[in-house]
Order: sequence, then C-alpha cells, then structure tokens
Amino acid sequence: MILQQFYLSCLSQASYLIADEESGRAVVVDPRRDVDQYLVAAGEHGLRIVMVLLTHVHADFVPGHTELAERTGAEIAMSERAPVDFPMRGLSDGEVINLGDPETGVSITAIATPGHTPESITFAVREHAADADPTALLTGDTLFIGDVGRPDLLGAAGRTPEEMARELYRSLRERIMPLPDGVKIYPAHGAGSACGKALSSATVSTLGEQRAQNYALAEMTEDAFVTAVTDGLGEPPAYFEQEVAVNRAGHSSFDESAEIPKVSADEAVRRQRAGSLLLDVRDDQMYAAGHLTCSVNVGLSGRFAEFAAAVRAPDQSVVLVGAPAEVAEARLRLARVGIDTVDGVFTDLHELVTSSDLTSTQSRLTVSQAADAMAGVDSLQIVDVRGPGEFADGALPGAVNLPLPRLRTSMDKLDKKRPVLVNCAGGYRSSAAASLLRSAGFTDVSDLLGGWNAWQADRHSTMEKA
Repeated sequence: MILQQFYLSCLSQASYLIADEESGRAVVVDPRRDVDQYLVAAGEHGLRIVMVLLTHVHADFVPGHTELAERTGAEIAMSERAPVDFPMRGLSDGEVINLGDPETGVSITAIATPGHTPESITFAVREHAADADPTALLTGDTLFIGDVGRPDLLGAAGRTPEEMARELYRSLRERIMPLPDGVKIYPAHGAGSACGKALSSATVSTLGEQRAQNYALAEMTEDAFVTAVTDGLGEPPAYFEQEVAVNRAGHSSFDESAEIPKVSADEAVRRQRAGSLLLDVRDDQMYAAGHLTCSVNVGLSGRFAEFAAAVRAPDQSVVLVGAPAEVAEARLRLARVGIDTVDGVFTDLHELVTSSDLTSTQSRLTVSQAADAMAGVDSLQIVDVRGPGEFADGALPGAVNLPLPRLRTSMDKLDKKRPVLVNCAGGYRSSAAASLLRSAGFTDVSDLLGGWNAWQADRHSTMEKA
C-alpha cells in the first residue's frame, strides 16, 4: 500500500494519494487545484489515478477534482448525500472501493460521519481488503488532530450548530471511536484552519493518541459535547459562503499557463475606481513606503489566500500588484480558493516609490505615537482585527474587535469621518485592514507597527524600568 500525504502549509490543508502497488490503481483524496504533484508522484510509482474522492463540500478551498479528472480521466466520487450539481459517483455508507485484489489488495470503505456537514464521510483504508480493522482513517473535517470540525459552517441544510454537533457526537462515538487505538488518523486540515477551533500542528496521529489528548473524544454526555464544540467559535470567514456555492455548483479547470495581461498604473487605478480589487501582494513595509492609491495590501508571507478572499467582494475582478514572481504565486494561491477573476497585473514597482497623484504612503504609528494618539484624540476609533480568542487574552484600551476575515462586511460599525487606529498581533493583518478601510473611503487610518506584540513588550519594558 502507498499512502502519501501532501500538506499545503499556507492553507493548512492536507490531501492524499492512496494506491495498491500491485495493481497500480490509485485514488487522490481532497486534492488542491494545482495537481501536478499528484501526477508526478503517480508517475514515480507507476500508478494510474482512477478516482478522486472528496470527504465533503469544502468551505475554505476549492478542490482540484475537476483538474485531475480532466487530466487523468479519473472518476469523481463523494457521499451520495452531497448537494452538488456536477457529475459524480455517489458513495453509500459502507461502500467499498477495491484498488487491488478483493481479498489481499488495498481497499477503501466510505463511512458516513455527518456533523461538520451533513454529507461528511470518512475513508477507512485497509492495506488488505480482508483485514478486520482499517490501517488508517482519512477523516476529512470530522476529526482533526486535537480538535473536531466545527458544526456551524455552511452546508448544514438549515440545521442549527447544536443539531449538527449532536450528529458529530454520534459519528465520533459510533463510527470512529470503536476502532482500535493503533489506527492512524489523517485529517484534511492542521493548525491555522478556520474549520476548527484549536487544531494541532501535527498532521498525523493515532486514534489512541486522540482518545487520550483530544478534548472532543473525552468521556462526556452528548449535551456536554455540544457545549464544548460550539463554545467560542466566532464568526466564520465571510468568503466561506461563496466557496461553498462554487464547490456545490462545480468549477472550470484552472490553467496555470494562461497569461495575465500587464496593465499600467493609470489603468490599474482606473479599474479600481470601476470596481476591481487592486491587490498589492508585497510585504507590509514595502507597501507602506509607496503603493497605488486605494490598493489593498495582503502580503504573500502570511495566510495570503484566505485573507485575500476575505477582503474581496463576491465576483469582484482582481488586479495584482507585485514583482512578476509574486503575482504569479498570488494568482496560483487565489485559484486554490476559487478566485479565477485575476484579469490584470501591475509589476512596474519603481513607479510606486515616485510621488504622484496615483501613489500614496501608509501611516504607521510606533507604540509611543499610538499611545499619544489614544491619549490626545477623543474621536479615535481603535480596531483590533485579531481573532476573538486573541482579543480575549488582552487588547488595547477601548479597542473594538472586528476580525479581518469579517471586516469587509462589518466596517459599517465604524464612522468614516473619525480617525482609526488598527492593530493585530504583529502588523501583517493590520496593514491589510488599514488598506481595506482606506479603499472603502476612510480618510484617516493608521496601523500600529509591531501590533499587540510590540505594545505588550513596551508596557513590560516600562514596568521593569519603573
């Protein structure tokens, strides 16, 4: 048996190649849209990819089932309960997919495990089809390392988070936990994913380890479980709704080789004024030194795709700003979250350091300057764009928490006529948030250099000196 994990850190997303070496038949589970790595791996082992399996309708990324099916002829399969409009093979609970000999070859059994979504399934992989117990479970977003899939995301067919959590409780207790401790657990996401609350940075575990360490598998009543998994979830990123719609309807294949036309500074700004998102993908320091007016800064160094998706309005076209290599990487990462509307790139970066009516600099305040502004400007609005958990652990005095993934749809809570100070943990998200506010018409916006981390360090240093 071959079971190979492909982990994409910038999306905290895991996909898998499973194969029977003797027959040469393989499947790929939850692939990302740039599929070359699966084809290379299959070629190295002399395999044929015959099927693409999806654990559920994803909310955070667009899988590459269309791309793999077009390039290999593979069949697409997922739960028979999946509410999708594209051709696929519906798998029933307990259905077995044999990749080799029905007795001695590798087999995969579909196990219905609703809870994260109604159609979620877990794939039980057996090295030998006749084995009583599986070797591994590919749990999708049902069971993570250290956590479980949140039950409040879209796709729940009108059911409440509490109702979905009860389904998840039964799925875990009745379908997964009766299996032996030695069964390996391979989830679809790791730390940083918004599909759970507190995922581990580990990407593989065993059921025994999770039984001992995962809060959601501890002994508890169904009511206690519902409380545990629904408490403190916060709002999911705004773009998840668009992602689910794309993944239900199906998508066209992504062509990495397609050329995107270059545009001038004048044309880039004109398109922004006409409604396009002018997305500058350079780091926040370069952006602050000079950028096209009304551009939004989401740097490639962080969790670019999910934050770029969060600042973009549905169906909004995108013009990318950055060096040629940066805009090429940005386009790929945007495609992974279903954004195929990049229709221009601006790469003449020397123009951004030349003062003109098309360029601006960003106001960034040191801790000392921010403290002065907080003390001296009565109308100052302080906006913390970190997550709710981060905010609960400590925040600037008077700050309101508007997490970046929801800022585009919640900025109406702020007054455009009053000055704004934005902070995050270290400066990456605050640069994105401040630029988004300015592009939306806020005229006096600054962000805190070094963010909450710098503020805390300064306060600590001041106390020590005192």
